[in-house]
Amino acid sequence: MAKQDTQSGREQLAKAKKVVIKVGTSTITHENGRFNLNNLEHLCRSIANQMNQGKEIILVSSGAIGVGVGRLHLKQKPKVMREKQAVAAVGQCELMNMYSRLLSDYHYVVAQILLTKDDIDDPVTRENICNTFQALLEREILPIVNENDTVSTREIYHNGTFGDNDMLSAIVARLVGADLLIILSDIDGLYDKDPHEHADAALISTVAKIDDTIEAAAGGEGSNRGTGGMRTKLNAARIANEAGIDAVIANGSVSRIVDDVLEGRERGTLFLAGSGA
Repeated sequence: MAKQDTQSGREQLAKAKKVVIKVGTSTITHENGRFNLNNLEHLCRSIANQMNQGKEIILVSSGAIGVGVGRLHLKQKPKVMREKQAVAAVGQCELMNMYSRLLSDYHYVVAQILLTKDDIDDPVTRENICNTFQALLEREILPIVNENDTVSTREIYHNGTFGDNDMLSAIVARLVGADLLIILSDIDGLYDKDPHEHADAALISTVAKIDDTIEAAAGGEGSNRGTGGMRTKLNAARIANEAGIDAVIANGSVSRIVDDVLEGRERGTLFLAGSGA
């Protein structure tokens, strides 16, 4: 576990050109599934601000099922698979509509990319996906990625596998050759122990190597609205690091968090490229 001064590592983040940002359900919605407009507006403003500076941004956004629950005024997530998929289909439309409306205020266009593991495993479709990403980025269009919940059940059934959007964001970062992966959560970063149970828990600023101690600090599951916890975020950081991509886990509810990370300020936990092994 590294807590030494890593100012040079933080400063390096400001040089990142291609950035994948993952945002979780608990960041963009309230407990009832309605949109958290404050967080969404801050996120979209920061994305537009970074694109104005020439950054290439890809957003991996969870929330389809959560938003669908809110839009349909359901008291909880459905338990039957086909109902979950139907709710996801409704929520995905709402999600993309909201992103499109917010980004249009800054004169940016968004594009939807829905993926399954089969899409990425197949070499032909994988190449097509990469080509599509590149064409969108060249035109300064924001690609918004989510798992295709209406045809894939991986995310719904298996927390912590590829189906989790934390993992998907790392795979996307690797596919497009990103310089940085930012995972926005409902916690400030990785702590040395569970901050909900230990008042003396300390935020780890930088991880130079993901070892057994770091694994133990990751804990278990996430919120009721999402599918992941800190462990899936740690696994995503490992995938990114092993591909030579720095990763940051930070609190998506903090105003200007994306700008702060990309300006080299000490926010969240930085996982240095190469620390995955």
